[in-house]
Amino acid sequence: MGVDKKRYLSQLEEEGLKQVVPADFPGKIIPGGNGGNIVVTTLDSVINWGRANSLWSLYFGTSCCAIEMMQTGAAKHDYSRFGFEVARASARQADLIIIAGTIVNKMGPVLRRLYDQMAEPKYVIAMGACAISGGPFYYNSYSVIKGADHVIPVDVYVPGCPPRPEALLEGMIMLQQKIKTENMAKKVNPVDGFDEGK
Repeated sequence: MGVDKKRYLSQLEEEGLKQVVPADFPGKIIPGGNGGNIVVTTLDSVINWGRANSLWSLYFGTSCCAIEMMQTGAAKHDYSRFGFEVARASARQADLIIIAGTIVNKMGPVLRRLYDQMAEPKYVIAMGACAISGGPFYYNSYSVIKGADHVIPVDVYVPGCPPRPEALLEGMIMLQQKIKTENMAKKVNPVDGFDEGK
């Protein structure tokens, strides 16, 4: 029993879908229409749980907040209980960057380069007054950037000068809650900008 091609194409047009373009080599898949995503949305909660509890961090500590950031990983506070144990020295292996300290004009491009090298999906925590708004140094110096969000997008802000380790732990837990509620279908294999095989 064959399928009527004209009827099939008219049904696709009625539903607002496009026919999948044939691949020019075996194994290549080109999505057709809006929402040509591969990830099944019912698996979002399982995938997000795994991503939220296995964040690999890159630490960008330039000032006194970095001392409190190090204390958060020490035995008393032990952020490895929450899935933040793996620290990476390479941005290419990290999916979270924690910015702790003042960002000067010469460090802005370095921070942007590190962010661009991180794997998707990527997250940012800005820790302390200097990382959030330039801190007390902004008003007295021409070389301080007014906050990390002028260079890269920030997901969670942890205020304080410097914030206590408990505050950073709370910010990390807030980030985990944000990740657990994300919709993966909007992030994985989007049709806009699809460039496989080019």
